[in-house]
Amino acid sequence: MQQQHVQSGNEIHCAPMALQGVRVIEMGQLIAGPFAGKTLGEFGAEVIKIEPPGAGDPLRNWRMLKDGTSVWWQVQSRNKRSVALDLRNPEAQEIARELIASADVLIENFRPGTLESWGLGWDVLSELNPGLVMLRISGYGQTGPYRDLPGFGAIGEAMGGLRHLTGEPGRIPVRCGISIGDTLAALHGTIGILTALYHRKVNGGKGQVIDVALNEAVLNVMESLIPEYSAFGAVREAAGSALPGIAPSNAYRCVDGYILIAGNGDSIFKRLMHTIGRTDLADDPAFANNAGRVARVEELDGAIGSWTALRTVEEALHLLAEARVPAGKVYTAKDIVEDPHYRARDMILSQRTREGDTLEVPGVVPKLEGTPGTVRTAAPRLGEDTTAVLRELGIADDQIDVLRNKGVIA
Repeated sequence: MQQQHVQSGNEIHCAPMALQGVRVIEMGQLIAGPFAGKTLGEFGAEVIKIEPPGAGDPLRNWRMLKDGTSVWWQVQSRNKRSVALDLRNPEAQEIARELIASADVLIENFRPGTLESWGLGWDVLSELNPGLVMLRISGYGQTGPYRDLPGFGAIGEAMGGLRHLTGEPGRIPVRCGISIGDTLAALHGTIGILTALYHRKVNGGKGQVIDVALNEAVLNVMESLIPEYSAFGAVREAAGSALPGIAPSNAYRCVDGYILIAGNGDSIFKRLMHTIGRTDLADDPAFANNAGRVARVEELDGAIGSWTALRTVEEALHLLAEARVPAGKVYTAKDIVEDPHYRARDMILSQRTREGDTLEVPGVVPKLEGTPGTVRTAAPRLGEDTTAVLRELGIADDQIDVLRNKGVIA
């Protein structure tokens, strides 16, 4: 088994990678499928990404580009190999089948029916590779009346109930700032992959399909949204920066920015009120529990806001930390990069690109003490590994040249 060198304090030791020996074929594009592949790759899985010749994965050109390539791509595709195959071509489909026959996991996030149209449906692939674990991420899942509708993460956020809760009361729902629906689907898919691999290994099971819908992944994290409606007919509404039904917990303006304060525990609330000089509220029996605080949340938010408005973020956070009240600054990217705690926990890494640049990028989570994840290779150029991977399949160089000249590969 290959090993990686892991720096732990001043000590260097060798540790096996948690997913060493797991081979993943990634057919997904953009976010949901590739984020799952990224996560597996960081813990040692071999991830072979299949991209269309020409432009490749559209994420290569999303948002801000450096030297012609998205810096987002550099994070999303690290630790992966790139094979350029035109999957609309029967010869490329045959190559894909050969790759999948040797794989443990296949990841795809096309519209349902796309793989079937290429002769790569589950019926074909499971017969070819009975142990295959296949993650399928789509807008609404592989079954049901909405199965064939196009779906993106933003639509999943809307139909999963999240968008209705984001924003200020009475105003148009807003985006949370990132493609959270796609990422939630990817994380659920990763959990499914690891669960299926465990079942296959420990219980002697065969492979199986993991069917993840974007809207269902969002719904799964919506806390008490559905049972509250079931029990009380209550429809939760947008509440801005507050945490509905739990008080006080909100964002408050300081002289030079905003901080979040979570003073909703009974003892924490008392310490918070003493810190802001409102012992009258700390000692008021009406505020002894959460229900009483929620009933007069506007009064409490007003008292806290009056205190923070006279102080800088640094001053307010210092006093709250002394009182052991959970609080934090609303960070920008600059704040995160400059924060010593993120640095101390290796959450800001320097990563080299294929073009020779150095980028600061997010580190690897979760943090496994014995088998930590790592960034081993930079994100690949389009088709960078096509020849090497095809040689591993036993395809001769002259045949690779023929396929390349025909546009089957790149």
